[in-house]
Amino acid sequence: MSMRSWDLEGSERPSGSGAVEAGPLEGNEVLTADFHVRPREPIAWRPGSSPIPRELLGNRHRADPSAVEAVRAFVVSFGLDVEAVDEVKRTVTVSGPSERWSQAVGVRPVWMSSGASRWRSYGGRISLPEALSGMVTAVLGLDESPVARPLFRIGDMATARPLDPLQVAAAYRFPQGLDGTGAHVGILEFGGGYNTSDLATYFSQLGMPQPQVVSVGVSGAANSPGSGANGPDGEVALDIEVAGALAPKATFVVYFAPNTEKGFVDAVKAALHDSGHSIDVMSISWGGPEPTWSGQGVRALDGAIAEAAAVGVPVCVAAGDSGSSDGVNDGLAHVDFPASSPHALGCGGTRLEVSGRVLVGETVWSSGPGGGATGGGVSALFPLPAWQQGAGVPPSANPGGGTGRGVPDVAGDADPATGYPIVVDGQQAVVGGTSAVAPLWAALTALYRQARAAPVGFLNTALYERAVSSKGFTDVTVGSNGAYSAGPGWDACTGWGSPLGSELLDALRAAGW
Repeated sequence: MSMRSWDLEGSERPSGSGAVEAGPLEGNEVLTADFHVRPREPIAWRPGSSPIPRELLGNRHRADPSAVEAVRAFVVSFGLDVEAVDEVKRTVTVSGPSERWSQAVGVRPVWMSSGASRWRSYGGRISLPEALSGMVTAVLGLDESPVARPLFRIGDMATARPLDPLQVAAAYRFPQGLDGTGAHVGILEFGGGYNTSDLATYFSQLGMPQPQVVSVGVSGAANSPGSGANGPDGEVALDIEVAGALAPKATFVVYFAPNTEKGFVDAVKAALHDSGHSIDVMSISWGGPEPTWSGQGVRALDGAIAEAAAVGVPVCVAAGDSGSSDGVNDGLAHVDFPASSPHALGCGGTRLEVSGRVLVGETVWSSGPGGGATGGGVSALFPLPAWQQGAGVPPSANPGGGTGRGVPDVAGDADPATGYPIVVDGQQAVVGGTSAVAPLWAALTALYRQARAAPVGFLNTALYERAVSSKGFTDVTVGSNGAYSAGPGWDACTGWGSPLGSELLDALRAAGW
């Protein structure tokens, strides 16, 4: 194998996290990482075409054997161990002392810290033999930096006017006679956990049976409750309880993975390839500003979400809770990833006003008593998708006014002042945030899966058709998230707006879906 080297594009640690180096890693510290390799045959699916059979991912599109063997030969030559090869997920898992990793891939293993937190990472860029060029697409796991935050906001129980999911479903005219029977919803979590006793209490209060909820550990993570409503447990409870109330006869599979780039990719692939549960839709209520992700992490995660889209599994992702800045203090507008993936359904936030169970008004969620604001804007990483070109996505609000993928696609109630009552770690709380909108849309998709008795497919292309977007949504035209304002049609605050569930189902059917 030629030892001339090439730098793996996007493998340098991003600089936007605010963390600092805290010293070198000990040379005998054992590190484990996944080499992601090219498929035997590229996936030919394109947005708007019919879903491909899921079995093809495990057959025609499994790992290229020559790439696997090339990686194996390379790492073994440096005294590293091949722990596992997963041909379906196209990964070669490698472990060994940090000093040998440094010799093999040319990075400088270090400790990183932020506040009281400390984790392993590296300086520099991953360098590989030129013979591996085009064979290896990412090396994930050497950087254990936390990349995302749960996108929820706690409401003030003394002043909030909470709306339970059944009220929200009625206001959004979810189709009657559907309960999610037969659908499997994957809920991806990157911290925290849930207690079955909380779920029993919550669904008893709603007067409905508790849905089937299963937890799956990914890459060493597990269901680990105990952080309270203000911690990750608040996110987990919100996701399960909102989705479970809206599609009570669906099966909910909660995948717990580490909050790292590797963890995100592993979670999506675990859900996609779960042979015990054929997942129909995924919900992700975690994310981080685009600049805080590495190029290879973005590439790998977008690729995993694209595979889900290719087999007809929508991935609903919260768009962020910090307005058009996405919480970055550089004076610029940013969008949240993975909501900005052109293969995901980005979910923005509104403030919903109801009378009884009837929608009487809806505006952009922006500050107010509950704090926070919906994310949204124009991606700096992804170009404008073909299916979004007629939507009127504006130029970026940043200097230069570049074009890019517009975020979000759809919206729903997210203001914590009109948030959702939940039960978490034995306590009552009111929670909002776009975190609630991703499971809401995932549950609505589960109802559509039941109605269709077939995979829902890549929703984005259908939702951007004029007949669908004009008939299936309440257009939210009032409010701003900072740099962007709402208006008629699609906007960078609420996308097409909030769902009219029954009308949207009819419009999709009329459009040939």
